[in-house]
Amino acid sequence: MFCLRLCLRLRLLPGTRVSDVSRHSAHKLASLHGATKLPPNKTQNLLYPFSGLEAYLDRSVDRTPFQLFHPSVEDMVNAEKLFNASPTHKIDYYVSAERMDHVPALRQPEVCFIGRSNVGKSSLIKALFSLTPEVEVRVSKTPGHTKKMNFFKVGRAFTIVDMPGYGHRAPKDFVDMVEPYLYTRKNLVRTFLLVDGSIGVQKADLIALEMCEDIRRPYVMLVTKIDKCGHGTLLTNLLSLQEVVKTRTSCCFPQPLLVSSLQFLGIYLLRCFICHLTGSIRLTDTSQIRAEASD
Repeated sequence: MFCLRLCLRLRLLPGTRVSDVSRHSAHKLASLHGATKLPPNKTQNLLYPFSGLEAYLDRSVDRTPFQLFHPSVEDMVNAEKLFNASPTHKIDYYVSAERMDHVPALRQPEVCFIGRSNVGKSSLIKALFSLTPEVEVRVSKTPGHTKKMNFFKVGRAFTIVDMPGYGHRAPKDFVDMVEPYLYTRKNLVRTFLLVDGSIGVQKADLIALEMCEDIRRPYVMLVTKIDKCGHGTLLTNLLSLQEVVKTRTSCCFPQPLLVSSLQFLGIYLLRCFICHLTGSIRLTDTSQIRAEASD
């Protein structure tokens, strides 16, 4: 288990600077610098959300599938640098597309986020970009607000795509829009399939999961809104999801990632995972990363 002394020493690591966010509109936890000012147990939960659930798990439950990707704080610092804009590293909304013939021809690696309407895709992307609050990520409480594929460029490093939601109030041409993209996008390195942690896997999520399996390209389960329910409900839903991943998938990364856009739980780890998948950073201790993380 990662030792928090490294985290507390982060103010600052030699040769590594965590950006202080001067913009007043940025969230107070947008940067790791803010997270490391918290008490050690809260910092641990922010960086590794599963650690806050371990005490509530029965001893018989295998923890390994929940800790396959366990980067160091230094890795998260390096990833954070990619989410800071500069004159030579611009981060911004790029374009929207309704059909594949509208999708921009980009060479840099790409990750996309799909999920049920109102699962929190746009809120999550906004949290990822919280170090650059001027980036326009439209968030709405109305399900089905995202109607197009929205592309966000992170300099020349990679692109993040916010896909329309499925289920309630989904665009009529959702399948015609999303499936061709997932099948044919050559620079797509990983799809993140979001599931609401407060209500668990729904029928629509299982259909989306089957679609990802049919496409046979690697994807990751993201458990959102983990702050919206108690530990018991979250653990029940998480273990049910883990059983689905174990028994019904072959292309899914074995570890579900836990996130809360509101409280920033797991955001730093997710940034690091994206940077790792796109080859934007090199992890300091690859022994922490199981082979499945880079398949």
